Amino acid sequence: QVQLIESGGGLVKTGGSLRLTCTTSGHTISSMTVGWFREAAGKEREFVAAHYWGSHRSDYLYTVEGRFFISRDDDQKTIFLDMNNLQPEDTAVYYCVADRSGWGHKTRVDAYEFWGRGTQVTVSS
Repeated sequence: QVQLIESGGGLVKTGGSLRLTCTTSGHTISSMTVGWFREAAGKEREFVAAHYWGSHRSDYLYTVEGRFFISRDDDQKTIFLDMNNLQPEDTAVYYCVADRSGWGHKTRVDAYEFWGRGTQVTVSS
């Protein structure tokens, strides 16, 4: 089992930046795929970013590519999401995720076994 706790959310103005941190405990996240999803009010939960341990590649939602960057520190059991040039449409609850498989192309909600409880990000216009 892996426990995930997000932090770093908050209120930011358009064009601002935030760093989300996901602190993990339990089983090590090394060898796992880790990532972030988000859910805006009234919308479906959507994939934001993932990092695959096996290939060392990252995937991003096309609307955040170039603005958001996922990183991980397996020794510290921590996952980060650096978000730049934030826009009002980025407002959502952001969830940290992990899955035992460190390979593949994982953008579906059902591809991830472990989920955090989420942190709110609000971008004001």
